[in-house]
Amino acid sequence: IDKLPYSIRILLESAIRNCDNFQVKKEDVEKIIDWENTAPKQVEIPFKPARVLLQDFTGVPAVVDLACMRDAMHKLGSDTSKINPLVPVDLVIDHSVQVDVTRSENAVQANMELEFQRNKERFSFLKWGSSAFRNMLVVPPGSGIVHQVNLEYLGRLVFNTDGILYPDSVVGTDSHTTMIDGLGVAGWGVGGIEAEAAMLGQPMSMVLPGVVGFQLSGKLRNGVTATDLVLTVTQMLRKHGVVGKFVEFYGDGMGELSLADRATIANMSPEYGATMGFFPVDHVTLQYLKLTGRSDETVAMIESYLRANNMFVDYDEARTFLPLQFFLFKTPQQKRVYSSYLELNLAEVEPCISGPKRPHDRVPLREMKADWNSCLNNKVGFKGFAVPKEAQGKVAKFSFHGQPAELKHGSVVIAAITSCTNTSNPSVMLGAGLVAKKACELGLQVKPWIKTSLAPGSGVVTKYLLQSGLQEYLNKQGFHIVGYGCTTCIGNSGDLDESVASAISENDIIAAAVLSGNRNFEGRVHALTRANYLASPPLVVAYALAGTVDIDFDKEPIGTGKDGKSVYFNDIWPSTEEVAEAVQSSVLPNMFKSTYEAITKGNPMWNQLSVPSSTMYSWDPKSTYIHEPPYFKNMTMEPPGAHGVTDAYCLLNFGDSITTDHISPAGSIHKDSPAAKFLLDHGVERKDFNSYGSRRGNDEVMARGTFANIRLVNKLLNGEVGPKTIHVPTGEKLYVFDAAMRYKDAGHDTIVLAGAEYGSGSSRDWAAKGPMLLGVKAVIAKSFERIHRSNLVGMGIIPLCFKSGEDADTLGLTGHERYTIDLP
Repeated sequence: IDKLPYSIRILLESAIRNCDNFQVKKEDVEKIIDWENTAPKQVEIPFKPARVLLQDFTGVPAVVDLACMRDAMHKLGSDTSKINPLVPVDLVIDHSVQVDVTRSENAVQANMELEFQRNKERFSFLKWGSSAFRNMLVVPPGSGIVHQVNLEYLGRLVFNTDGILYPDSVVGTDSHTTMIDGLGVAGWGVGGIEAEAAMLGQPMSMVLPGVVGFQLSGKLRNGVTATDLVLTVTQMLRKHGVVGKFVEFYGDGMGELSLADRATIANMSPEYGATMGFFPVDHVTLQYLKLTGRSDETVAMIESYLRANNMFVDYDEARTFLPLQFFLFKTPQQKRVYSSYLELNLAEVEPCISGPKRPHDRVPLREMKADWNSCLNNKVGFKGFAVPKEAQGKVAKFSFHGQPAELKHGSVVIAAITSCTNTSNPSVMLGAGLVAKKACELGLQVKPWIKTSLAPGSGVVTKYLLQSGLQEYLNKQGFHIVGYGCTTCIGNSGDLDESVASAISENDIIAAAVLSGNRNFEGRVHALTRANYLASPPLVVAYALAGTVDIDFDKEPIGTGKDGKSVYFNDIWPSTEEVAEAVQSSVLPNMFKSTYEAITKGNPMWNQLSVPSSTMYSWDPKSTYIHEPPYFKNMTMEPPGAHGVTDAYCLLNFGDSITTDHISPAGSIHKDSPAAKFLLDHGVERKDFNSYGSRRGNDEVMARGTFANIRLVNKLLNGEVGPKTIHVPTGEKLYVFDAAMRYKDAGHDTIVLAGAEYGSGSSRDWAAKGPMLLGVKAVIAKSFERIHRSNLVGMGIIPLCFKSGEDADTLGLTGHERYTIDLP
């Protein structure tokens, strides 16, 4: 066991503790003990996490399903109280706030009022769930971002349940659940169906992962931030290839990384592709627990339990007695075995940003101007906009509320300090405040047409920004606090001013957004910003001041100060020492305590939501947000027994790489789609459509949004792209939903034909629920993504594979045949 990576020990402990030879078998435990030999063989193991974490987009359908299971229990004449989560479930409402109002002292309140107007039904439903179900904590809107609340408050590290101690571990329905790995708690993102199974005590099936050992040495240079480090690590790991693996960090450099820095690196696991980026518990972890208000006795219990179980790391043992060379071979870390190794000297990290379209396309700050110019020239792609030479110098002049304004290619129109990745890190947040302060003192000012915002992931941030006196300077530069939640990073960036929006679209300007988030894929941040760069909070302020990404900070001035002198980057950039001083004097334990004591008390708007106290939910038939799904409508006490599929029609005929994004509803609701028609018929105006994400609690909207992707390529349409199909008996071309309903009404089953890698992409539960509601009984494909395959099985759809070397084309199948599947 001494040779096992710490992250694998957590899987092992869970398997041993839960080994009942039914859900978890003796062979499963042995596979994990023999990890070194079994991991390369891709063996599957069961894992039972200690708890489940939800945010509101994914949490609503989970609570809908639990409510609907209670109804089914009632109909079957059984005890409804049996339907309760068996492990603790924490749901943080953080995905619904949008940046409608900025640059105002009143922005937080104004944005929250709009958030409650738009989401009142969903919020009331979640509030009902928090009292109706045992083991379910709902953290109200306006409290913070789920992953930061997890880090500062929810993370247990070691559970004490009825006198039994065991390690904390968590699966969450948000891909950045991995942030908790920075605290030494194993956690990662899963789809809604796996999360619900985990809530009800089912083990998750996973492939025993390889573990990449990532050794850190040295320390960061003066002025280099944790964000610069995470963008460097992301690029290195992307290149190494870590999909489906754990990454475990170790080495002397660990002592130089604060816990917030570790959490920043762990947070971006999805961007480098790993299941986890894990930092085992050490003294730095224990200090952080004390800082964030966990009691001394709890911290002492955590340390003694983890030491007793070989899960605690001492990085500095033996350092004082032995010469360095000898020390390297003597530390316990050298005995551990990893599947592959990487190393980074922290001193080599330089200031950088990532973009313009992918999180792992890192650009060193000193090369940014040259990189931007090559992006303008390059052909359209991840690093190209193909702007003709003669148009590259174009200036769009316009009037912004009566004052003259102009935009060029590369002009910054959104500057957002946002996201769980960085707002949980006091050093970069106070660093941003120091940049704003120095700029104010030198007489620099952010242009008023740039949409600036500051959305921290926790109330603690506000307390230390006020304590340090820096919030006042951020306000002067337009970075007023706009809310506590995921904003710009998930596209909740709100509208741009109309004058700015028309200047961009009329002149075809490649406008830029600079944000401290973790994702910058095209079209995600805002439809009008085609270049989106990820940067540290202080760099967000610096780029806002410069007003453009087309600048060489080493050589060109950021602007002109009050005495007419040029002001350069180095004049406004704080030293590592200045930042450390601000952190030391401003970030205090009582801030965490008081913030989280207030958290479950809610806020006035949340507390005014009146909800029934019943254990069963009274569904409102008129609601377009929350609807009782039909999964258990005709359920009987006796299972119906085995039955095959007879004479089914082919609903869709696909090629390779159909992702869950193609299958399941995401993003905005297209104005001509079946879902739009349904909403209009139910009296919802177009401006109130909201997104598919916010309507995941209504199966009628979601079923209509299944296979509604405008980029869908269905072979039945002979080359035409779009969300339609051919109704085989009549030859009519219909929306997929309408065709499916026509088959259903006539009593016909349907199947889907597909190529390789069906269902790849992030695991979305609606990619399995939607097809089941459309009446699909089987998917016949060359291969499946593993999690999507198990989701299909969970929803009663049979995933079948063609024999090796065969597919629909080689067998001459066109999709116009009838399909019979004989199930033994």
